[in-house]
Amino acid sequence: MNQDSVIILLTIFVGLVAVSQVAQMIALVMLQKRAKALQRQISEFAPKAESLMASAKEALEHSKKQIAEVTAKANDILDITRAQLGMVDSLMTDVTARAKVQFDRIELVMDDSLARVSETVALLHNGVMKPLKEINGISAGVRAAIAHLLRGRRPSVAQATQDEEMFI
Repeated sequence: MNQDSVIILLTIFVGLVAVSQVAQMIALVMLQKRAKALQRQISEFAPKAESLMASAKEALEHSKKQIAEVTAKANDILDITRAQLGMVDSLMTDVTARAKVQFDRIELVMDDSLARVSETVALLHNGVMKPLKEINGISAGVRAAIAHLLRGRRPSVAQATQDEEMFI
């Protein structure tokens, strides 16, 4: 290659490099403008974000306090409930035991009362009813004897037959 063509080639190459440098400079200027616009937007948004973060932090702290209070109250209620359930359980156990004892006593009293009633009925039967039946039997016999003596005659066959038919 000759020297002129090398110089032309180098000149074209330097021109291309210069054009690319200008293009890079334009790109960097536009990039700087974009960065400044973005920085302005961020600087406008930053206070809002900081206030939002501060209010979120306050809400979180307030929620933590309320959750701690609710948890403490719930634990107190659970402790009281456990204690009361223990008392109710012991009371129910005591009442059940007492009721069982009372039912046993009632059963014994009922058995004793029934035995005494049975004894009284037996005594009444043997002491009053049996002699009354015997007296009633004796009086029936005496009446029959007196009736027979007062009639003085024997019953007729027709009357005997009628008595037997009535008996049958």
